[in-house]
Amino acid sequence: MTKELTQRSSKPIAIWLLIGVGMIVVQILLGGITRLTGSGLSITEWNVVTGTFPPTNNQLWLLEFDKYKLTPQYNLLNFDFTLQDFKKIFFWEWFHRFWARLIGVVFAIPFIVFLIQKRFRPSMVKPMLILFLLGALQGAIGWIMVASGLEGDAIYVKPTKLALHFIFAMGLLCYTFWFALDLLVPKEKIVSSPSVRKLNIGILAVLVLQLVYGAFMAGHKAATAAATWPDINGHIIPPGMMGSNEGLLNLVDNKITIHFIHRGLAYLLLILIILLTIRLYKVTGPSLINKTKWWPLLLVIAQIILGIASVLWSLKIIPNQWGLFEWMAQLHQLVAMCLLLSLIWILYLVRNNKQQNSI
Repeated sequence: MTKELTQRSSKPIAIWLLIGVGMIVVQILLGGITRLTGSGLSITEWNVVTGTFPPTNNQLWLLEFDKYKLTPQYNLLNFDFTLQDFKKIFFWEWFHRFWARLIGVVFAIPFIVFLIQKRFRPSMVKPMLILFLLGALQGAIGWIMVASGLEGDAIYVKPTKLALHFIFAMGLLCYTFWFALDLLVPKEKIVSSPSVRKLNIGILAVLVLQLVYGAFMAGHKAATAAATWPDINGHIIPPGMMGSNEGLLNLVDNKITIHFIHRGLAYLLLILIILLTIRLYKVTGPSLINKTKWWPLLLVIAQIILGIASVLWSLKIIPNQWGLFEWMAQLHQLVAMCLLLSLIWILYLVRNNKQQNSI
């Protein structure tokens, strides 16, 4: 009876967390749309409360537009923008921030309700605090990223800060998903295989690095720098990857170097995930692991195909228009999140031993 009560009381919390997972996925996709439409620097202030609603009359719109006119992006890139053009990019940045606020509300209100209902077990307190801290930190990093594009001669945010914002968002996504799994998945569904778990952790490390380089690709708008495949502008190992005077900064600033690393990591991930799938098929256990062991392989194949398509279609980009490249890039980002979550799923189900503690 006590066990039943515990499971029943935890299920609403798990559902709440899974709703949060879905909303974080949408938020990351909105971040991608914001970047692809060049909207990220349209709002030049971080007004947590007063920025909840967009301008409500023409005078307020002109006031926001005047603030944007002071930015390097306007003066160096979008100097021919009309008020209507500004409204289009303003919408996506505003909606991205609005959705972040909505996530905060969706997390806060049920949290208070569950607290009053005394649904939280003592073991949930620490993960819950970490969850809220990660959310707050992500908001702060987002503003630091935006601020990096509002000074000097910057017309976009700095790719390194974009990568930081993206990786922290992925971390928040994974932590929320893991927390939900810890409340939903029965312990008898967990299987033991130290070798599979070790390989999975290694793959996750490579994938995190790959996601960083995906953000570098996006931040530098590097797709068009080598819109060829399987070669990179006619070379398997392109020249000049470390040829500039920047030294190791080529690893984060040289578009061709970023291409080479991003593609190389994709091939490495494919090989490692094939190996993981083979090992998973040797693991005997509950149907839950048997039904889902193939997810990472299917997703990494889809991810590579979408990555290739995005690069090849990048030459068809039309400024200020949403086209096939933008759809490909968004799907590429969505599948990346699904791939990451599928590996977190396998990591949860496969432990060093069945009694291993969770968060």
